[in-house]
Amino acid sequence: MLNNLKPTEGSRASKIRRCRGLGSGLGKNGGSGNKGQNSRSGGGVRLGFEGGQLPLFRALPKRGFKNFGRKTYAIVNLDAYNAFKDGETVTPTMLVEKGLVKKELDGLKVLGNGELKVKVTIVADKFSQTAIEKIEKCGGKTEIIG
Repeated sequence: MLNNLKPTEGSRASKIRRCRGLGSGLGKNGGSGNKGQNSRSGGGVRLGFEGGQLPLFRALPKRGFKNFGRKTYAIVNLDAYNAFKDGETVTPTMLVEKGLVKKELDGLKVLGNGELKVKVTIVADKFSQTAIEKIEKCGGKTEIIG
């Protein structure tokens, strides 16, 4: 019956009731100790604070340049496409499904390493010049996304 449903014995721990008398085990100060910054509500110091000393992240010099607009491409060599059949159109998602690429990242780039033995239409974001030559020489086609 729905009105008799109860959780399994021992599966639910009861909520700790702090500051509810000495018998609770966490009475009086509720486990915070006596006085001081860390015993107050909202007490404690921010991340990286070193007691007023110049923090390490400010003391160390800034190095280099981070390009936040940078795109990273998943890279595939031509010989990976031999796993597909003749006349097939191979998309980046198909490569991920077959396990030839872990993630698509910001796009897919095809490089010309290895030999292509099947006529396939390859869909990708970028192609190297040697990859284009080898694909067309084999009778395949290249399609650029976007």
